[in-house]
Amino acid sequence: MKNIGIAIAGTSGYPIDDAALARGIARLEAQGCIVHNYYQPERKFQRFAGTDAERLAQLNAAAADPDCQIVLALRGQYGISRILPHIDFRAMADSGKLFSGFSDLTAFHMGLYQATGRISFAGPMSTDFLAAEPVKYTLQQFWDCLRGPTHSVRGSAAGNPLVDVQGTLWGGNLAMVNHLLGTPFWPQIDGGILFLEDIGEHPYRIERMLLQLHFAGVLERQRAIVLGDISGYRLAPHDNGYDFDAMLAYIRGLLRVPVLTGLPFGHGEVRCTLPFGAQAHLASDAEGFDLTVSGYPTL
Repeated sequence: MKNIGIAIAGTSGYPIDDAALARGIARLEAQGCIVHNYYQPERKFQRFAGTDAERLAQLNAAAADPDCQIVLALRGQYGISRILPHIDFRAMADSGKLFSGFSDLTAFHMGLYQATGRISFAGPMSTDFLAAEPVKYTLQQFWDCLRGPTHSVRGSAAGNPLVDVQGTLWGGNLAMVNHLLGTPFWPQIDGGILFLEDIGEHPYRIERMLLQLHFAGVLERQRAIVLGDISGYRLAPHDNGYDFDAMLAYIRGLLRVPVLTGLPFGHGEVRCTLPFGAQAHLASDAEGFDLTVSGYPTL
């Protein structure tokens, strides 16, 4: 990590605690990183880390910074959809930067890959570095992945189908993936390994979004679907036994493509890093699966 330049860009929401952000930056600098923070707390606007124009300017400045190798999203929440049509994805790709983020940043990963084929990283944002006690697994996954040349993730879950497939790794937040279906930012990926996560969405909403992808022919064109953390919802008495497991059983019965669970990726604190657009090998056994990726840019 020594002498690695990191640019922080507020593309979406702003941090709840600006003092914590300062501590996180100090922690990175203490580890030898050179941090350029393009977010200005006094410029926050409504629920965003600046106006649309200011957030786009942050992203452009971070991508153009010659002293930075990594562009780290400030935070997710919502906002990047408003600036998607104005992002120069060719300039982003040609910058050679390694872009990292998840949640709302799923839209950036998809738009970048669709426009240029450039691989980016579904991985940490600045919020992962400013926690009082950063999660070792999450940060270790990030640095291990970016050092390359290959990266492995172990997922643990019982009841998964046995698979051994290879394909393009892509996906992210399910709501954001659905959000871009039918838009110019949608990457047409066939024979892929699609990873999905979400938070605060009841199982029936997860099912509805998966059905939309199914009806659009997206899911059947994949070699496997891998579900990460889906949490933060509340069941009600009138669900009458309809829960995540019931939804999963229905989806598995509907689709011909295998659906696996147990990927340590999502809005929880323990999160792997996944290169969006890399080549991946997925092999499962009775206790879980191994996901190995290669062919992506590294530090």
